[in-house]
Amino acid sequence: MLELKTRKTQKTMEPEIGLSILDHALKNDVDWGFSCTRGTCARCRCYVAHGRELLSLPSDEEESRLEPEEIEQGYRLACQCMIKQAGTISATHKPYF
Repeated sequence: MLELKTRKTQKTMEPEIGLSILDHALKNDVDWGFSCTRGTCARCRCYVAHGRELLSLPSDEEESRLEPEEIEQGYRLACQCMIKQAGTISATHKPYF
């Protein structure tokens, strides 16, 4: 189960291995802010509350854009974190602005 939350929306869906959190949001009509899909704008920043171990490791783009403390706390860029294993994942859109 993949649960995506924004200020206005909360949706649950089946996670698809190989797709990013942002891919899932777009595919399921979740209003998830983003500008670039390359990991440079950070508008898709999210907090992963559950299922971090089911996602790909932070990408070079995430390590360049996010502070190490943010990554340790569970913040990711939704366009960069890919689902690598099925399970329960919960992510909340947490943009800087």
